[in-house]
Amino acid sequence: MTFAADDGLAQHRIEVFDREYRRDGDEAFVATIYHPQGKGPFPMLLGVHGGAWNAGARLELEPIAIELAAAGIIVAAVDFRLAPAHPYPSQVQDVHYACRWLKVRSAELNGDATTVGVLGSSSGAHASLLCAMRPRDSRYSALPLDAAPSIDATFKYVISCWGVLDPWVRYTFCQTTPQAGEGFGGAEAKLRQSLNYFVDEAAMHEGNPQEILERGEQQELPPVLIIQGTEDMNIPLTLPQRFAPAYRSAGGSAQVEWFPGQPHGFVRHPGPATARAIAKMKHFVAAQVGIGALIGSS
Repeated sequence: MTFAADDGLAQHRIEVFDREYRRDGDEAFVATIYHPQGKGPFPMLLGVHGGAWNAGARLELEPIAIELAAAGIIVAAVDFRLAPAHPYPSQVQDVHYACRWLKVRSAELNGDATTVGVLGSSSGAHASLLCAMRPRDSRYSALPLDAAPSIDATFKYVISCWGVLDPWVRYTFCQTTPQAGEGFGGAEAKLRQSLNYFVDEAAMHEGNPQEILERGEQQELPPVLIIQGTEDMNIPLTLPQRFAPAYRSAGGSAQVEWFPGQPHGFVRHPGPATARAIAKMKHFVAAQVGIGALIGSS
């Protein structure tokens, strides 16, 4: 499938195709590649969908991926294992593997392996941040990539869209806030999904980007952009409010872009807020990869 975005900013036509990036027995894990047409090499971005660790699909990111690819960014939106069949840290392992796979495939995709970043939405942002902050954790790197055993899973930057930056605080939020999870199954569903993935509360603390910072653990700190609506009832707004200053205090760069009146997942729907959010993403990526030529990045 080949097409061009129609936002008036696009200069790259896009080819969209699927590639199997990993196989586990009879189960294939697929990456949908949103590929700008042109000279390249292009910066590269891994897309990690949300779904409370239990659900979701890679094509949920398509509205964002199309716009970013039209601006000249190769986007690879990937499948990964889901709870309850696959508890923590399975999703982080899959993100870790997908990052390495994308770097290995960079030349054939006309991409630049040194520019690989990650965009995660909701629970996908949780997995993305854990991988970005702990790229050398032996638990997360447990899936071997025989084609390149020495390649790492470091990310150039992270984009968190309405991310679960602190799964423990999100869990307690759902315990104490009756309207939590409105539009996404409700508070009881969110509690069950959290336990499906983490199994127990101890894992919510251990696999916790916010608490990693607070514990002073050694970690990588790639630049982070946080996209957050102010009417999000799926996560408490204290998450970005606490995470960004803690990240900066640890030595990293983190910026929060607030979107008044917008709910959880708002960028999946067209509108002025979505257009502004995607423009912020383009600008952020351009700044991180050292180019000023991304369409609509200013």
